[in-house]
Amino acid sequence: MKSLVAGWFSFDEVVATVGDLLARDVLCGWLDRAGIFYEVANAPLVGGGVDWRAVDPEGCDRVIFVCGPFGRRPLLEELVARFRGRPLVGVNLSMLEGEDAWDPFDLLLERDGGSGHTARPDLSFAAPTLPALAVTAVILAQPQAEYGTGLHGEAAAAIARLPDLRRTALFHTDTDLIDAERIRGAAEVTSLIARADAVTRRLHGMVLSLRQGVPAVAIDAIPGGAKVTRQAAAIGWPAVLRADELRDETLGEAWDFCLTDEARERARECAERARRELGELERSFGGSLAALGRDDG
Repeated sequence: MKSLVAGWFSFDEVVATVGDLLARDVLCGWLDRAGIFYEVANAPLVGGGVDWRAVDPEGCDRVIFVCGPFGRRPLLEELVARFRGRPLVGVNLSMLEGEDAWDPFDLLLERDGGSGHTARPDLSFAAPTLPALAVTAVILAQPQAEYGTGLHGEAAAAIARLPDLRRTALFHTDTDLIDAERIRGAAEVTSLIARADAVTRRLHGMVLSLRQGVPAVAIDAIPGGAKVTRQAAAIGWPAVLRADELRDETLGEAWDFCLTDEARERARECAERARRELGELERSFGGSLAALGRDDG
């Protein structure tokens, strides 16, 4: 006989949260240390485990449902009905109240809610420390008619595969002023980029990261190269890839480079070089304006 561990991670029809998975792992640790044999009902998206709809209820000595809100929902009612007659245990649940109130458990260690109005710490507090991943900021560019037909979709697809190539966590941001229907300032964008370990895509994504010493994998979506490639050459930044030549291997190698001390030093050097050249340009600009004024006179 065995216990069956289930939760919102058990259903194809909904998407579990990271908190659900961490709570599941904590509970499984409890069972391991208690010497209790169990199987985990994981949906295919989560991977591994068993399909609870295919499990023989007679082969289970109990069902343990862990984490999340619990009340009268069709999926939950289906699961409880299938294992009716088997002891049902609830752990780390937020018990819904009002017309959705429902407590079918033989043993309930709720997180909050329910008739006792108990509140306990969430199980994920006890989860093992996970390995820290490098954080990659993704800054995508939209097609621009003035540059002709580009390979923006192909470049975006390659970036989306990066976590399969290397251990990294992606977050998406943009350099556009409007985000989620609100105007945002430059400090918001640059602060996000500064907290990343690497940045990828679009010209100003490269510039705004390098100026803060954050290495960038710059991908030029225009076949043959355009402004991204030219800007990288102007400042001496090596990690620039063309979408028409982009391969997973070269993307992974460029990302690896961006995590090195050499790349961070190179990023700082590129930014300093750019500032020096712009200082010279400012002086030239001032002189040219002054000369232009004299010519007008």
